[in-house]
Amino acid sequence: MTDVLIVGAGPAGMTAAIYARRAAKSVLVLEARSYGGQIVNTPDIENYPVEAHISGFDFATRLYEQAKALGAEFRFEKAVEIRVDGDVKTVVTPKNEYEAKTVIVATGSDPRKLGVEGEDRLVGRGVSYCATCDGAFFRKKTVAVVGGGNTAVEDALYLADLAEKVYLIHRREGFRADEATLKKLKARENVEFVLNATVTALHAEKRLTGIDVTDKDGNMRHIELNGLFAAVGRIPENQNFSQIIELDAAGYAVADESCRTKTPGVFVAGDNRTKDVRQLVTAAADGAVAASAAIKYLSE
Repeated sequence: MTDVLIVGAGPAGMTAAIYARRAAKSVLVLEARSYGGQIVNTPDIENYPVEAHISGFDFATRLYEQAKALGAEFRFEKAVEIRVDGDVKTVVTPKNEYEAKTVIVATGSDPRKLGVEGEDRLVGRGVSYCATCDGAFFRKKTVAVVGGGNTAVEDALYLADLAEKVYLIHRREGFRADEATLKKLKARENVEFVLNATVTALHAEKRLTGIDVTDKDGNMRHIELNGLFAAVGRIPENQNFSQIIELDAAGYAVADESCRTKTPGVFVAGDNRTKDVRQLVTAAADGAVAASAAIKYLSE
């Protein structure tokens, strides 16, 4: 019987492991893939307190080693179900079943991909899913944002302050974004709208050098650029746990800053919960809060 079982070894989950172990609680972390989550794809982190420059891989490795040194146990198995029977929570994987007194679901979310050939290979080499994370690497360069919602328009507005030229590519004529934000973007002289079009090809040598976009009539246009930011939505990894965690229409776990869910003893942390800001520092904060809430639950 584990005191705190954590599903997900991203920054939120590993921070939770550190806090729970420092409180002398037994900790088991289950991770479907490798530790680190999405941050391992970031070549240089510049916005985390204390560390002016560190790669996402190095950051994740240090966090993993810190949690391991404190005594957290890691097993690389995918959690496919959580059952609750009174005070006992059972986390099921294809290989095993683990019983725990508390569970922290920190599965994160995956960016929705564009589905263009070569996209995965160019992540960190010109293709990004986070303008606030990677925008600073494209100062005075040419970039494009793909999407038509608030995130895409806000990303384009953010990048317009950094880049020499910003293309906003959207598959429709109309936008789902707030009109006020869209109006601000339309006022920027270095922003060009490419509407009724989709990205159909990526061009690269070692890094991204350009894209092809095709409009609704089948006309193709080549655009030379240095960076491509996809903002077409995210996919939170919560569906396996919908019976014990309330999900919103987009699939995010409904929980406020307390990280508590509707099920006593089950908490969420990181990018898979409802929140306004999804950054490395807020993921770590969620991990600390969720672990503290779990520790309090155990003491009660």
